[in-house]
Amino acid sequence: MKILGVDYGDKRMGVAISDEIGLLAHPLTTIADRNLNMLLDVIKENQIEAVVVGKPLNMNGTYSSKTREVLNFINELKKIVNIPVHEWDERLSTKEAERFLIGFDLSRKKRKGILDKSSARIILQGYLDSIRK
Repeated sequence: MKILGVDYGDKRMGVAISDEIGLLAHPLTTIADRNLNMLLDVIKENQIEAVVVGKPLNMNGTYSSKTREVLNFINELKKIVNIPVHEWDERLSTKEAERFLIGFDLSRKKRKGILDKSSARIILQGYLDSIRK
């Protein structure tokens, strides 16, 4: 079962994909301008069976304006796909991805190009780990 992970950012979406058995998440692509049609193309091309979207919560678990924006995106996505769309707590996923990429001694410019899809990988991996338990 292939699952897609999405990190919905201010300017773009990071996208990650699971392997066939739903064990490991891998960074896939970054979609500029949060283009929903491009995301739908990725879903179709990769025969995705479920989508996990990171839900940005405040550190105390409350909603922010960004949380509401992402929930609106999730609702729009649910209207146009015939597969399950799940929410996943993404607190600190971007920070974790940043620390991971810094560990590879990548420049800030190179990190910026892969940070979003790396964050999506972390979101998706967290979800995959939770459903295996």
